[in-house]
Amino acid sequence: MLTADRTRTQDASARRQEAAAAKAAKPSLLEPGLVESWLAGRGHSAFRGKQIRRRIFRDRLDDASRWTELPERLRAEIVAELRIFPFDVEEHRVASDGTEKLLLRLDDGHLVETVLMREQGRRTVCVSTQVGCAMGCVFCASGLLGVTRSLTAAEILGQVLAADRLLGDGERITNVVVMGIGEPLANLKNLVPVLRAMTDHHGCAIGARKITVSTIGLPKKIDEFSALDLPLSLAISLHAPNDELRTRIVPTNKGTGLDAILAAADRYVAKTGRRVTYEYVLLAGVNDAAETAHELGRLLKGRLGHVNLIPMNDVRESGLSAPGSPATHRFAEIVRGYGIVTTTRKRKGADIDAACGQLRLDRVRREAGPPVVALDATSASAPV
Repeated sequence: MLTADRTRTQDASARRQEAAAAKAAKPSLLEPGLVESWLAGRGHSAFRGKQIRRRIFRDRLDDASRWTELPERLRAEIVAELRIFPFDVEEHRVASDGTEKLLLRLDDGHLVETVLMREQGRRTVCVSTQVGCAMGCVFCASGLLGVTRSLTAAEILGQVLAADRLLGDGERITNVVVMGIGEPLANLKNLVPVLRAMTDHHGCAIGARKITVSTIGLPKKIDEFSALDLPLSLAISLHAPNDELRTRIVPTNKGTGLDAILAAADRYVAKTGRRVTYEYVLLAGVNDAAETAHELGRLLKGRLGHVNLIPMNDVRESGLSAPGSPATHRFAEIVRGYGIVTTTRKRKGADIDAACGQLRLDRVRREAGPPVVALDATSASAPV
């Protein structure tokens, strides 16, 4: 029986690889500069690029054969040689609170996730930047299988458009958080053209201040991010007020340290004048004590920033859990007492495994992926 199941899995994998190879032969129109170079290479006028982008970004019209303002020959060439999305939607889940999650199958067979969150007056999409994650945070499902590769610009931008296609007439993506699977600043080279496309009037036309990029804290990359000529928002995943505790929760902190991270955050503030969001996932019995809250308050007092407390989404492999509401409220009040703006993030999409990496992890395991070793806050090490 096991042999038969394994054979079926291998056959399915082979079929996916064959289909992916056929699709990969068609480049994505979302790759930076591809539209312009492709048009020029076939002798078409450059202004056709604006028409193509308008159809993709503004009109949400994905079938190039219906782009009737283009000459019939050009439409046929696009259909034959190019495509928009460099992935397929493998699974689509909708939560009771309106949150939607997409599991996306990339051309090489790997999986990433995108989440659409609906709130009053806001439509926010959370995008991934890597296949897996090398940071090894003990509470997060994204890194339990390690990191495979970084996503291309088209694979990142395509997630925003895929989420946009879930919205009804009159709705648009208003906010983007680059907080999905992966460490965004480890893929800054491919992320930057996506940020520019998202803010471009001829692209997604999303205000730069409505886009937040999250990082575990890579000082040199934070400096590169600060130098971009866009008023983007920066979020730093802090999770602890001292190096000993933070290294238990975020293993990569051992080679960096809070002092270097906070110094880079201070340079970001000096360069941009914008406040930093310090994200803090609350783990019961690990980093939620009253004294820890006081230490966090003392650490951040006087800095231009605010603390966003995040009750942990359950990831059974971690062996960790969120504290109850009383403990969360107490922690927030203590930090707030140091004059720091402190908020608590709402949990969304719990009934569809909306937490980062959960759906991907479940699917990879079902497809006979590598075994997952549970981590805890006292014996964490970065997966490889």
